[in-house]
Amino acid sequence: MVKDRQVRRLWKLLAEGKRLSRAAAGADMSERSGRKYRELKRLPSERAAEHSWRTRPDPFAELWPEVHGQLQAAAGLQAKTLFAWLQRQHPGKFQNGQLRTFQRGVKAWRATAGPAKEVFFSQVHEPGRLGASDFTHMTRLGVTIAGQPFEHMVYHFVLTYSNWESATICFSESFESLSEGLQNALCELGGVPTRHRTDRLSAAVNNLSDRKEFTARYESLLAHYGLEMEKINARQAHENGDVEQSHRRFKDDVEQALLLRGSREFASRDEYARFLRELIEQRNAGRRERLAEELKVLRALPAGRQESCRRLDVKVDSGSLIHVKRNVYSVNSRLIGEWVEVRIGAEHLEVWYGQKEVERLPRLVGRQKYHINYRHIIDWLVRKPGAFESYRYRDDLFPTSRFRMAFDALHESMGNRASQQYVQILQLAARESETAVDEALRGLLAAERPVTFEVVEEVVRRRPEFAPVTEVFVEMTDLARFDDLLMEPRFTDKEVCDGGARREDGREDDAAGLVAGFALAGVPCELRAVGSSSPTGNAVV
Repeated sequence: MVKDRQVRRLWKLLAEGKRLSRAAAGADMSERSGRKYRELKRLPSERAAEHSWRTRPDPFAELWPEVHGQLQAAAGLQAKTLFAWLQRQHPGKFQNGQLRTFQRGVKAWRATAGPAKEVFFSQVHEPGRLGASDFTHMTRLGVTIAGQPFEHMVYHFVLTYSNWESATICFSESFESLSEGLQNALCELGGVPTRHRTDRLSAAVNNLSDRKEFTARYESLLAHYGLEMEKINARQAHENGDVEQSHRRFKDDVEQALLLRGSREFASRDEYARFLRELIEQRNAGRRERLAEELKVLRALPAGRQESCRRLDVKVDSGSLIHVKRNVYSVNSRLIGEWVEVRIGAEHLEVWYGQKEVERLPRLVGRQKYHINYRHIIDWLVRKPGAFESYRYRDDLFPTSRFRMAFDALHESMGNRASQQYVQILQLAARESETAVDEALRGLLAAERPVTFEVVEEVVRRRPEFAPVTEVFVEMTDLARFDDLLMEPRFTDKEVCDGGARREDGREDDAAGLVAGFALAGVPCELRAVGSSSPTGNAVV
């Protein structure tokens, strides 16, 4: 069979003026074939008929109308699902090996008669015009801090033109986290773009009201930086595609960096934050050229940051509790009945009274949760021990698992008197040392000794006191004294560097003498090994 390359060779030789017979021979074909393709002026592949026939009968020919009806009624049906349905409708007629044939038929129908698919329109991005941001969960990466799982998120900011990015660790999609992350990104960038786009975060967008498009706090934040507000449509995450795509690639890079590091364990949160910061810097390194274009048109930052925290006036109730954003926190019982100012940050609550910060509490993520510090209420709990048994927030009054085990042991041995004994132990932990009491409980439980307040108190009182660290002062040595040891008349610089001195009988002293291994401070030479304990011993000073 004549190939296209042969015909092209034939035409080339004919164009060079060769006779037909010689051109055909040069193209490795007969003269008759050469004459045919000279007159035809078409390649063999251009003469081949389209393969529009089947090589074997279609096993689904009679059922395609029924299948197409199912696809029209529910376009999301998968070919594999429909094939299993046909197998149930027609037992024994179709084998699993025919699935691929069926899938090709479904694919062909969708491409020629199926519903229209969604079209995505590529956008033109201008330098310095738009920054986009969103939150992304990082928990699936399995990072641990000091052996504990670190469940966290990242606020991710991206410039859509250069793809320059910034990331801030956070724990919820709160306004405080958004404000902190956005302001960190703008300060790091050193300028302000024209617009800022976010998805429909409740911290920024009024999703349940048409009166105002954005929340007042979000409007105030963006007005402080002169940013125009922009949001995406509901349930259309692709409209914020720049940052969504950056989420995926950023987390992929974090995963690869963790694999290369060989461990997902970090000693502290600061160490993990440095790890992310270095990774972000590496990713941004290849974007400097386009970033330079953006920096030329970015607007200047305002004189200072806007406060991210929210301030609330809250009254401390009779249980020494405050209720903030549907969560419960304890404060010192001295504040019962007083109004305090609560400053809600991204990760902490600050409780202020009389222009003074009196408490700093970890912010709870979610709703209907509680954080009770037993030190705030223990003095009154000792006076009312019967309240402990059915206290609504009792679970927070077990600082460690050993305290819980101790209470269970007390309850088993003392019954109703267990609460009185336990709150006394808890008071001991508040006044003395929680760590010391925990260690005492550990020893008693391990030895299967009875746990009572008196026994625990005795163990805590008898705990050994650690001796203070002795301060040691080491006087600096004057290195010139070593030169004095070597300044004897019978030694020359060369003899010292050679490792020994010449004796009167013409033999050298062995290297085990006083001078072996020393050299004058101003004379560069090689130090030789001294004795068997220094097998290498060759150093240059």
